Amino acid sequence: MNNFSPEKIQEVLHTKLGKLEKFEQCALLDYPDNFNVGDHLIWLASVFYLTDIAKTKINYIAASTNFSDSAMEKLVGKAPIFLNGGGNLSDTWLVHQTFREEIISKYRDRPIIILPQSIYFTSQSNLEKTAKIFNSHPNLTLFTRDTYSYEIALKYFYNCEVILSPDMVFHMAGMPELSFIRNPNLPILYHYRQDKELNQNSSPTSINLPNLIVEDWRSFKWMLGAPKASPVPVIIRRLIRKVWQRGLATPQEWVSRQKWQYLQPYAGKFDSLYNSSLHRTSWSFMHSGVYQLKQYRLVITNRLHGHILSTLLGIPHIFLPNSYHKNEFFYATWTSEIPFCRFIKDASQIEANARELLELFPG
Repeated sequence: MNNFSPEKIQEVLHTKLGKLEKFEQCALLDYPDNFNVGDHLIWLASVFYLTDIAKTKINYIAASTNFSDSAMEKLVGKAPIFLNGGGNLSDTWLVHQTFREEIISKYRDRPIIILPQSIYFTSQSNLEKTAKIFNSHPNLTLFTRDTYSYEIALKYFYNCEVILSPDMVFHMAGMPELSFIRNPNLPILYHYRQDKELNQNSSPTSINLPNLIVEDWRSFKWMLGAPKASPVPVIIRRLIRKVWQRGLATPQEWVSRQKWQYLQPYAGKFDSLYNSSLHRTSWSFMHSGVYQLKQYRLVITNRLHGHILSTLLGIPHIFLPNSYHKNEFFYATWTSEIPFCRFIKDASQIEANARELLELFPG
């Protein structure tokens, strides 16, 4: 793909999504009830596209944990179901995949659209099980966001309409909220994920760059432990996260967050949407990610949405592999022509490429 800017990738995204039939209303399922900024970026982009471009009313939303069959039937009837995109069409993140398969198995009487996903199965039998469920649906559309996933889908999900498409977050290319002037005196960030998708060859310990900060999404600092393991009730943890860890713990962010939450043009949009509080929560997570990356003149990241958000913000960055093909094939499919990004497989090449990017894009 010869796409040199986020706006050109956005054009491709809109063209691909434009193949869908126009729907007056829909349900949007698999809300990201987690602390991963990337998942919330995907959710918001999907909401903005469906409401602003497709002119579709989203009359029901739910996470896998609070889905109600009766509520969805009451609010949308037999309207199409959209399933949120991401990197969880796999046997790695089973909560999302199990929920997806349950919805597809149960609702064969309406169109179902899976928004752009990366596909990865460690087990052939799990892939074949998923294929059987998908192929049994008479009207299932699957968007895949890299060529590797696209080829898998064509081979195994033969009864589905399969479309190759960029990640939904590119819908937000050109948003005024993402523009800013970089400061060449800012430090460098190693945006470092350490979960089950960590590539063991990307350790930051050997990187010798001045003013290097190593951290994952700051939103993970709000977790107070894993939800299932924490003795603190969910409602209390969320209150603490909102009042203390988003405010007192990061006071320098407080003013910016208030402007983002209440004065940005998109902030008022959520009032007219079903379950506006969930959308506002995602909007708050988006602020956390944008605010975090804006504090750096160069980003090194092994997160796909660290790469995508840096691309939308125009921040020079180095992109590293995750534990499987997701990062590499997304880059090869869509973003390899972005001039201020380098994809590097070997961590030993980080320093040289970082210095080159800083020379080419000093601020």
